[in-house]
Amino acid sequence: MKKLVPVIMSVSIFSSVSLALEEPAPALSEVINFRQYSDRFASAGQPTREQYQSIAEEGFERVVYIAFTNNPNALSDADQVVKELGMEYMQVPVDFSNPLPDEFYAFADYMERNRDKKTLLHCQVNARATAFSFLYRVIYDDVSIMDAKTDMNTVWQPNEVWRDFIFEVLAQNNIDPECAGCDWTPPPPRGQ
Repeated sequence: MKKLVPVIMSVSIFSSVSLALEEPAPALSEVINFRQYSDRFASAGQPTREQYQSIAEEGFERVVYIAFTNNPNALSDADQVVKELGMEYMQVPVDFSNPLPDEFYAFADYMERNRDKKTLLHCQVNARATAFSFLYRVIYDDVSIMDAKTDMNTVWQPNEVWRDFIFEVLAQNNIDPECAGCDWTPPPPRGQ
């Protein structure tokens, strides 16, 4: 029996890690870097007009965009497209080179107003959005640092600016970013 306990514990640990991300509906897996965290929350890169239709058909009730509309990949009329599909739309313009805690809290406040609404958070490639998702899930949904970081790292390892931003927001919420197996070392700059 003593030998069975470690096996059960390790299966339980690996099961919780592997279940941190849910399998998306096939139509949603076409959206760049789509990540389904729960039945009510997902993040992604920039959807196309057609993909917004799939997002609505999959029961999403609101879309939050956290980048600037002048990005070459952005849809300038995304707000209209989303609203015409019957979903709510919110934009928080987040500068990739200078994310601010107040921008995260604007998003989090919106999420907390109606926690049951199925929400897609997106930016251009899902870097900003996975960082905001990491913070939201850790602070408001009690997801472990390790699980949330593992999920974020399926898209990217935050650079120094974003690591410092994440650490600042966690510190404001009295949460230590360190965990066993968490590597917060920023990747080398591109081209090196």
